[in-house]
Amino acid sequence: MTDTPNGAMQVDVGLVKQLAELLDDTHLTEIEVSDGDRRIRVVRKAAAITAPVMQAAPAPAPLAAPAPAAAAPAPLAIEPADHPGVVKSPMVGTAYMAAEPGSKPFAVVGQAVAAGDTLLIVEAMKVMNPIVAPRAGTVRQLFVDNGQPVEFDQPLAIVE
Repeated sequence: MTDTPNGAMQVDVGLVKQLAELLDDTHLTEIEVSDGDRRIRVVRKAAAITAPVMQAAPAPAPLAAPAPAAAAPAPLAIEPADHPGVVKSPMVGTAYMAAEPGSKPFAVVGQAVAAGDTLLIVEAMKVMNPIVAPRAGTVRQLFVDNGQPVEFDQPLAIVE
């Protein structure tokens, strides 16, 4: 990227193409490269998945009304967006719950953690980035599985 004599930015089209190919190769949805105060961000919108339209046949009338069952109340899921203890991904990458395959996970639901304890790692461009507990507490929920791709700002865990 260079400036033209009139001050407009000239974009390196080859670099943009390389970044787009990198998105395809890694199945990421966005990538950003910066050089000083200039930056290039390439974003791919996810293709909308459309399901075929199906019409349901009317259900047959029940022969006898079933007796109401006493259902146990379902556990309430914690809504990550509203929770003050949510831990979000600082980058796009792949989440790993343990240091290596087959080893003990860094954290499990119900585990007490201290501030700075590793909850999981996010691998981005072959660099393993520890995601740590921002405060002492208990891991209440984990929102990702081992090997799952994660996006920037995606909720990963709740520590309360």
